[in-house]
Amino acid sequence: MKKLVAIASAAVLGLGLAACDSGAENAAEDQAAATEAAVDAQADAVEDSAQGTATEEAAEDKADAMRDQADATADAKEDAADKMDSGTPE
Repeated sequence: MKKLVAIASAAVLGLGLAACDSGAENAAEDQAAATEAAVDAQADAVEDSAQGTATEEAAEDKADAMRDQADATADAKEDAADKMDSGTPE
C-alpha cells in the first residue's frame, strides 16, 4: 500500500510540474533558444572562415562576443517569458 501511495504521489507531482509553463511561455523560450543556436552557428562560421589566417584571433574574439551577446539576450527573453506566464497550462 505504501508503494502505491508513493507512486501515485510521484505521478501527481510530475504532472503538476509539467503544467507549470504555458504554451506561450514554452514557445517564447523555444524561440530564444533557436535564436541563440543560430547565432552560435554564425559564430562558428566566423571562426572557421578565419582559421589559419592572420585574423584568426580577432575572429575568435568576435565569435566569443557574438555568443556572449546571444546568451544574454536569450536569458533575458526566457526571463521575460517566465514573467508573462499567466499560469495557463499547455
